[in-house]
Amino acid sequence: MRAIFLVLATAISLSAGAQEASEAVNWMTFEEAVEKMKTEKRKIFIDVYTDWCGWCKVMDKNTFSEATIAKLLNEKFYAVKFDAEQTADVVFNGTTFKFVPYGSKGVHQLAAALLNNQLSYPNFVFLDEEFHIVPIYSGMTSVPGYKKPEEFHIFLSFVSEEGYKKVNINDYQKTYRSPYGQPPANPGQGR
Repeated sequence: MRAIFLVLATAISLSAGAQEASEAVNWMTFEEAVEKMKTEKRKIFIDVYTDWCGWCKVMDKNTFSEATIAKLLNEKFYAVKFDAEQTADVVFNGTTFKFVPYGSKGVHQLAAALLNNQLSYPNFVFLDEEFHIVPIYSGMTSVPGYKKPEEFHIFLSFVSEEGYKKVNINDYQKTYRSPYGQPPANPGQGR
């Protein structure tokens, strides 16, 4: 009987740990995030990606699926996945953003606007509660490149705690407490 109890207790413990580790980000479309802002103001995190981007897939697998990251995104942000090559129009603030074909692909005008025409992937940007792009670095509003969870967390913390209203991210990093231990030496370096 005791052995059965130990097996059940272990199985329950492992199951609880697996559930915590597999918390998923509540991804939504840009339009859904705009609609949600009408009832509850939050900052918006936008992951700008493409289907062909290998590092985007790695970031999905390694970073966005990590429990601490997923929890923070779900609690503090509306998390948007935006395909930079989607063909559907997006109407925002009286403007219709369209897909613009060129070569064998093309780009969506909203992705180009969000990324200030710096079209590299993965790339992410934050919007404040008034839909203004949050500055991350001086003159830089999007952050390109793959980020591991321990590299990415500082950006979520910086924006959710409104550090950007007080200091630049390099100064913020001096007092930042990472849940992963030591923060990266330079949070802006991507792959």
